[in-house]
Amino acid sequence: MSTSSGFHIKSSLPLKVPGESKAKKQEVLKTAQAAKDVLIEKESFKVLAKHLLDIESVLKELQLQKLDDSGAARQALETLEADVKKANNLVEKYKNRARFYLLVKCRHIVNEVQEVTRDIGKSLSALSLANTEVLAGISDQMNRLQDEMRRAEFEASHSQLQIVDRLNQGLRDQKLDQCFANDMLEEIARAVGIPVEPSEISKELASFRREKEEAANRKERAEVLFLEQVIELLSHADAARDYEEIKKQYFMRLQVVERFDDREEYITPLTAFLCRINGTVMTDPVSLCTGTTCERAAIEAWFDRGDRTDPETGEILEDTTLRSNLPLRQSIEEWRELNYCLRIRASKAKLLASVDSSVEEVLSQMQDLMRENSINKDWISIGGLTDIVISILGTSHNKEEKRKILVTLKDLVKGHARNKSFYDHSDAGMQQYVQAAFVFVLNIEKLVDYGGWDHVIPCLGRDPSISKAAVELLYELLQERSGWNVSICRKLSQQGSAILFLVTLLKGQVRESAVYAEKILNKLVEIDEENISWAAKSGWYKPLIDRIVQGPDSSRISMVRALVNMELVDSDLKILGEEGILPSLLQMLVSGNLESKELSLSALVKLSDCTANKELIAAAAGLPLVINLMFSAPMHSMIIVKCSEILEKFSCDDDGIKFFIDENGAQLELEPIVSDLLALQQIAHSSHNVRRPALRALLGICKFDAGLVKTAVLTAKGVSLVLPLLDDTNSEIREIAINLLSLFSHHEPQGVVEYLLKPKRLEALVGFLENDDKSDVQMAAAGLLANLPKSEVAVTMKLIELDGLNALINIIRTGTMEAKENALSALFRFTDPANLESQRIVVEQGAYPLFVDLLTFGSVVAKARAAALIGDLSISSRELVVVSKARGCSCFRPTRPHLCPAHGGICSVKSTFCLMEANALPVLVKLLRERNHAIAHEAIQTLSTLVQEGSPNRGANVLHEADAIKPVLDIFTSGTNSLKEEALGLLEKVFLSREMVEHYGPSARLILVDMTGRNFHEDSRLGRKLAKVLSLLERYSRSSTSLLPGIFG
Repeated sequence: MSTSSGFHIKSSLPLKVPGESKAKKQEVLKTAQAAKDVLIEKESFKVLAKHLLDIESVLKELQLQKLDDSGAARQALETLEADVKKANNLVEKYKNRARFYLLVKCRHIVNEVQEVTRDIGKSLSALSLANTEVLAGISDQMNRLQDEMRRAEFEASHSQLQIVDRLNQGLRDQKLDQCFANDMLEEIARAVGIPVEPSEISKELASFRREKEEAANRKERAEVLFLEQVIELLSHADAARDYEEIKKQYFMRLQVVERFDDREEYITPLTAFLCRINGTVMTDPVSLCTGTTCERAAIEAWFDRGDRTDPETGEILEDTTLRSNLPLRQSIEEWRELNYCLRIRASKAKLLASVDSSVEEVLSQMQDLMRENSINKDWISIGGLTDIVISILGTSHNKEEKRKILVTLKDLVKGHARNKSFYDHSDAGMQQYVQAAFVFVLNIEKLVDYGGWDHVIPCLGRDPSISKAAVELLYELLQERSGWNVSICRKLSQQGSAILFLVTLLKGQVRESAVYAEKILNKLVEIDEENISWAAKSGWYKPLIDRIVQGPDSSRISMVRALVNMELVDSDLKILGEEGILPSLLQMLVSGNLESKELSLSALVKLSDCTANKELIAAAAGLPLVINLMFSAPMHSMIIVKCSEILEKFSCDDDGIKFFIDENGAQLELEPIVSDLLALQQIAHSSHNVRRPALRALLGICKFDAGLVKTAVLTAKGVSLVLPLLDDTNSEIREIAINLLSLFSHHEPQGVVEYLLKPKRLEALVGFLENDDKSDVQMAAAGLLANLPKSEVAVTMKLIELDGLNALINIIRTGTMEAKENALSALFRFTDPANLESQRIVVEQGAYPLFVDLLTFGSVVAKARAAALIGDLSISSRELVVVSKARGCSCFRPTRPHLCPAHGGICSVKSTFCLMEANALPVLVKLLRERNHAIAHEAIQTLSTLVQEGSPNRGANVLHEADAIKPVLDIFTSGTNSLKEEALGLLEKVFLSREMVEHYGPSARLILVDMTGRNFHEDSRLGRKLAKVLSLLERYSRSSTSLLPGIFG
């Protein structure tokens, strides 16, 4: 019958053998009750108690009936009384014994319980036979009871027997190492229900030692020997040692050692210490009946070979009994300990001598000492070697030396709580350590002042071999007998670089280091959520994501807040998205409280900086959630701000419209979103913090599609809502407003004009143009001006007055290319040929050279607009040119001035805006060859200004000399119809010159006639122009054959 644990009796009453059945019944009940109160090995004693209670009914029946007065009946009753008394004595025997003792003797105790139970069963059987008639009424019960008790089988629990068997095996193998002793002591403590704490274990060991003393008083030699062996084995465990005694023992040995020369490192063993068989110093000396002493294992092997003689004298042994020679064993141990002290002293002297070659030698010596006896783990530290080695770790530049120090320190602390304390030595910790040497947590507080952390942790970031040894040491430092030492883990968390180094190892190539690093990191994040944040900041996001995905609400909120406060680069953001954080954040928008929603939105704002995350959020229908939350009642300012920031992030890309989809992937209706965003601007007392992000989101969305702009302007009255924002006290809102108006002014320019003509409005606009720090603002302000009707001369002249023209020219000079493009477009109102005054101001302020430069270095748009502006100015050249007239006698005529080949008079850039004088002609011709239709279109129009219809020869000849005609003809092979139409317009003017027809006529005819076969209709504009140019060619043709008949027929 199996039992569950060892036993201990709470209380028991002595058994007195009375003469009456009633008294007998009382004693049986008392014994049964005592057996039921067993704390350990309960099942065995419960069965005994049950059987005793069953006997009570037998005794009760005897009490009621007249007993058979025969000798057999009397003897049977007396036997039962004696057996019950034995049961009571058994209970008394083990009532107050040490728990450790009860466990190691559990097999013997169970056998005793089984034996006494069976004896009572036999007595019941005899009593039944002697009182057959009296007990007839309970015969069935009597038969069952005596049968069960006679056949009773008891067995200790399997777990207890395993511990006992392992202990006995350790005794047979003479295991004296510390790790085995620590494990054994911990298993025993757990089995008997004692906390695995040094103070509790120390008390139980003291009780166990008293068991040995009491056995010695009882002259139970075998029991004493067994208990001595158990005590010796367990005494090697940390908790079984008294640190002060260990120190005292070390210094006692050191006093002896100090008598030896400093160079002495070894004391020769006495001859008596040597085994007579193998000649080595003995560990477990045993004596033969002849007095010869040998090593136990050696003499047992001797006997196993069949030899029965004395190994020393050769005489035949009549008795092969082996007796432990404890005095000799103690002397040998003292000799060994003296040698340990000698070696520790010598090692310390070598380290203090600062000889590099000695360090690795000493480290090997330390490892040998630890392997030989676990007490040396204490003595090495007491002797000061640990402190010196740790300091060398901090100063050494030798990689192998560092690695070996770390390995040695790991061996020193492995399974040894006290030596872990050499990494922390605060005064408070030391004081408590002296008071309670076995309290592990207090020992660890010695760490900081010795600088162990400061030397070990940097090694985590060193060479792979060093970092591997360092993380293995660190892992050992964080362990105690019952698992992780939370106190040291917390101390490690306070070391700023520790988590960073551990994360680096976790992601490294050395698998063993990564495994240890992950174990440590998992524990650190388990004990303190702040460590989750540090791990994430170091690049390990799994714990943070796990808490956000699976953690309780409080933890989830805390982790999201930590995420929001982190500085993350794009790669980090992408990892977070890929590892599944986004669905949980979106879920918080649906089910979380207000704080949860705000934090989730803040995190989504941060994560939306990564394009890959935008795609994931869009695929999860995240934007509809954000939009619904933004405009749902009741509206909270922070929710609006964060939702607006998200919309801005998603709309900032040129193709951002692809993210605005629902759960089915269908495009969201953007018009309502635009209207709602504009409506937010009408909410009274809205703060800048609310309006600003909403405006940015509106601007981003409106850039998607001109149709959305139209909706904003016409349906939602966007212009009237945004125009007042130009007067806002917040500069950023004013800047966003000018960007929006730049878009809106396409659709409602008149409203903008009316607003700008009010006092101080244009001044504000010029201020935007002059804002060199904000290129987007400059670009928007210039774009707004470009969209305003050029017919508003009042606006033009007011801008000149306010230096707005100069601001635009400065943008062309120093602005971004996008800003330059808008500024060029805005300048068209100033280069209108109908307003010579404004044209002159443009030229005087130095714009012309800038236009010419842009023909070479500008963007496609800038080149086209610069060419068009030059064309506007060139139109006025024919009116401004001064024609030189000869005066007086030719003999006194001054040197003839240089005349413009295009305009036939005196030209200059400033006076006549002549593009020839501005050196624009070669660049314009070059633009024709770039094959860009938009640029070529403007270049042709500008070149056309050189050819005057009344006197085409000068201009045509200029174009000819500039080699401009051939690229114009090339346009007919590849240009668009509108470009061809412009080219024909130029040729129509050029071919008014007979010389040009004669030069280009043949090639031009072939090209143009070829065009007539490409489905051109005579009544189309292009067809009419083509016919007109061919007509000009025919007029000056030397050929008598007409080319015109049948061309369009």
